[in-house]
Amino acid sequence: MGQKINPLGFRLGTTQDHYSLWFAHPKNYSEGLEEDQKIRDFIKNYVQKNIQKNVKKNMKISSGLSGIARIEIQKRIDLIQVRIYMGFQKLLKESPITELQMNLQKEFNCVNRKLNIATTLIAKPYGNPIILAQYIAGQLKHRVPFRKAMKKAIERTKKTNTKGIRVQISGRLGGKDIARVEWIRKGRVPLQTIRAKIDYCSYPVRTIYGVLGIKIWIFIDKK
Repeated sequence: MGQKINPLGFRLGTTQDHYSLWFAHPKNYSEGLEEDQKIRDFIKNYVQKNIQKNVKKNMKISSGLSGIARIEIQKRIDLIQVRIYMGFQKLLKESPITELQMNLQKEFNCVNRKLNIATTLIAKPYGNPIILAQYIAGQLKHRVPFRKAMKKAIERTKKTNTKGIRVQISGRLGGKDIARVEWIRKGRVPLQTIRAKIDYCSYPVRTIYGVLGIKIWIFIDKK
């Protein structure tokens, strides 16, 4: 039986860093962890609502693509620093950061702590597995064949400096009664090597046939 491990957790301290940076007493650790998850969910929902508004206004933005690669949270005694890594300039303009900051401060009632939100634009968004998975999810929701969606996603990574990519989709593919797993790979993806800098994501998508799971491994470089 194969022993599976998360590629990101496997490489923490070598090629992968934590997305949350803060210290807490062991008794308060669960509260801080839950607060981080609520902050991330609030930001994602807020950006998704703005995208839906812009889609109704006939803006050229895909409804399934939120464009958020990751959210890093750094906590101090009197400050919560949130940095949002986004893939597209349009979303940065159409999502007012000041309004988001005010709503987030009201939601969590940060009286004793100041909340600061900053955004960073990713140079090559389709080299990020989460944005690539969101692109595939949007294709599957529009009933594009899953093999075609995987091939189109791999074609979009050609302009990035990736050395290898693997895309896997599992579930009721094509509306079949029996769930199965299909995957495609291009280049090298050395999962056993800790020095290999690999970015990974697992992304669920709800379709008319049920929930499909998308997994993407991207081999960036070797340390």
